[in-house]
Amino acid sequence: MSSIKIKIQLVANDDIAMGPGKADLLDAIQQKGSISAAAISMNMSYKRAWDLVSIMNKSFKQSLITTSVGGEKGGGAQVTDFGLQVLAQYRAIETKTNDAVSDETQVLMQMLVDS
Repeated sequence: MSSIKIKIQLVANDDIAMGPGKADLLDAIQQKGSISAAAISMNMSYKRAWDLVSIMNKSFKQSLITTSVGGEKGGGAQVTDFGLQVLAQYRAIETKTNDAVSDETQVLMQMLVDS
C-alpha cells in the first residue's frame, strides 16, 4: 500500500531535539513508566533509548524525562510536565502540517502506481 509520510524534525545544536521517533519514545515512557520498558515496547535497545533521552534532555531548556534509581520497586522514568508540553506542541504541529497538505497529498497519492 502506498502512503505519504511527512517527518518533522526540530534541530538544536546539530542534534535532532525532537522528531517522530523521539515523540513516540516520550509516549512510550509516559505509558510504561521506564526507559527500559519503553525501549522494549518499541523494539529498541535500552542504550539507543537512553541516548535519545539524553539528546532530548540536553536540547531543551528543561528536562523532558526524569529518572529514579532502582530500589525495592525498581527504578523508573517519568515524562515531566515540561516534556508533556513539548510533546503536545510537537503532536499539534504534526496534525496541522498533515491537515495543511491534505489536498496535495491526495493528488500525489493518485499519481502513484497501485501496489
